[in-house]
Amino acid sequence: MFKEERKETRFEWNMLGDIQAGRPNLGTTMDVAVYRLMQFTLRDVLIQKYGVKEADEIYFMAGEHAGKEFFSNLIKEKTDFNKFVLELKEVLEKLRIGIMRIEKADLENMKFTIVIAEDLDCSGLPVTDEEICTYDEGFLSGLLRSFTGAEFDVKEVDCWCSGDRVCRFSAERKD
Repeated sequence: MFKEERKETRFEWNMLGDIQAGRPNLGTTMDVAVYRLMQFTLRDVLIQKYGVKEADEIYFMAGEHAGKEFFSNLIKEKTDFNKFVLELKEVLEKLRIGIMRIEKADLENMKFTIVIAEDLDCSGLPVTDEEICTYDEGFLSGLLRSFTGAEFDVKEVDCWCSGDRVCRFSAERKD
């Protein structure tokens, strides 16, 4: 094991454990409300302690790291973009994270519009003035960076919580 205090990320996929062995009766699934309970109470405490900007930075960084780990451990297609997108779409649906589609793709300039329907984080929430999907921005950034080797700016441009019925993200390679 390692000391808890650190400046570098130490998370590795195997830290998720053997869920089948640990939950032989309950299995790998749980209610979305339980996930949201953890996510939103954690976000609320981070905002109270550090402010919105810092909380969003933390959520983005965590999402980005998760996206990289997700790519490394669950995505097999690492060379062909179209096959990567198809596999990612299938894995996201299989794990019930959301239903993804690429609305626009400019491979030459590395600009994308990515839509997620039935998003794990916010689908069904009331309309608010808060940006909820910062973790998802980081997650998509981590996935794209892992596939391309380039850093990406990812920003949610439409959200269920702003009145849309999908989450739409703009992704653009950083120069």
